[in-house]
Amino acid sequence: MELFDSISGLYRHIDNSVEEARGGVQVFDAERLRSTDIDGIVYNAVFNAAEEIRDEARRIIRLCAADIGIKSASIQGLYDAMGARECGGFTVPAINIRGITYDVARAIFRSAAKHNSGAFLFEIAKSEIGYTDQRPAEYTACCLAAAIKEGWKGPVFIQADHFQVNAKNFAENPQEETESLKSLIKEALDAHFYNIDIDASTTVDLSKPTIKEQQTSNYEMTALLTEFIRANEPEGITVSVGGEIGEVGKKNSTEEELRAFMDGYLESLKEGVTGISKISIQTGTSHGGVALPDGSIASVKVDFDTIEKLDKISKEAYGLGGVVQHGASTLPDDAFHVFPERGTAEVHLATGFQNMIYESGAFPKELLDEIYTHLKEKHSDERKEEDTDEQFYYKTRKKGFGPFKQRMWDLDDEIKETIGKELEERFDSLFTKLNAINTIEHVTKTVG
Repeated sequence: MELFDSISGLYRHIDNSVEEARGGVQVFDAERLRSTDIDGIVYNAVFNAAEEIRDEARRIIRLCAADIGIKSASIQGLYDAMGARECGGFTVPAINIRGITYDVARAIFRSAAKHNSGAFLFEIAKSEIGYTDQRPAEYTACCLAAAIKEGWKGPVFIQADHFQVNAKNFAENPQEETESLKSLIKEALDAHFYNIDIDASTTVDLSKPTIKEQQTSNYEMTALLTEFIRANEPEGITVSVGGEIGEVGKKNSTEEELRAFMDGYLESLKEGVTGISKISIQTGTSHGGVALPDGSIASVKVDFDTIEKLDKISKEAYGLGGVVQHGASTLPDDAFHVFPERGTAEVHLATGFQNMIYESGAFPKELLDEIYTHLKEKHSDERKEEDTDEQFYYKTRKKGFGPFKQRMWDLDDEIKETIGKELEERFDSLFTKLNAINTIEHVTKTVG
């Protein structure tokens, strides 16, 4: 794929499908843009060494998407409707893409189109931004370019996942940690992330005598950052904001914690400020699952009773869209249909798709060996004494996506198509099991 040496080179690449018009662009041949031109633009949006060319490629993608009816949007309206019991019975999948983002996003759009689904989110966590080498503006460009490529129309929901307070840094210098998060939030908003999950659950202090005191730092920080988002969100857009009451991988959440958090949060929030639309809880899962010595994943029992109980309270007492389940992608298949049955609003899925990429029969063994050699050289300090090779590689291979990002994008089209089809089949299964099908009508009615 060609990397252009000038902005004029970008425009020459699309001069048979797009023209500049009134300070923006006009797509006059959408089929040409979709079939050939968009591939080169998104490649430059990610890999061009010149910042001004990368930025212009991203702007072109955003403007082209808007011109043909694709827009980055907030899911707030849908969650408001779910909280009011005006729609429901489905769980919204929130999908983290760590590598070959353009191709994986294309597979998601293909699956969604087959299932008439409009309610799904593309997301990237604060930690993933670092180790996958994907800043928010790049991630948005990849998702919107994939929408163009697959002929998508309508809203695209892009979410900042786990914008998390570092508990150690917060304890040492709360002001500095707060400003760091504000800076990241502003970057995400500028990149058209209109769904943001704040995670201050890391500051919960279980040594405090009352549940409200345990949750105080959590709800105060969540309120402060909610107000920052409201002060910086674009006019006419209400960003969907999420909160979290229990750190994933820790003890299961309780009704008392939910009420203590929400009551304290609403008391802390300035009058007239729109609050969170959903609440993440802990029900027995962990991010990425627990790797056993042979590299397989330990079985996990999800506390669906807690999901059902807290989801009901979140809707009836606080008008939220419902509860959110993290760390779900490595759960067994027979767990997913239970999420919509128990009222789960949203489920986060990440590591399972990473595993499929690395473990695909199409993924080149020599590249995988290079990645594992890199992990052994650069991340051996993360290896526990008792870890087998399989456990070590499983836990650290997410950190191969950043250093080997261009190598993965440059794989033969046939390889990427095979991996994409495998992922598409998995997305087909998840959309169906989560009953996230035929939701376009709900999205059109509540989001537009």
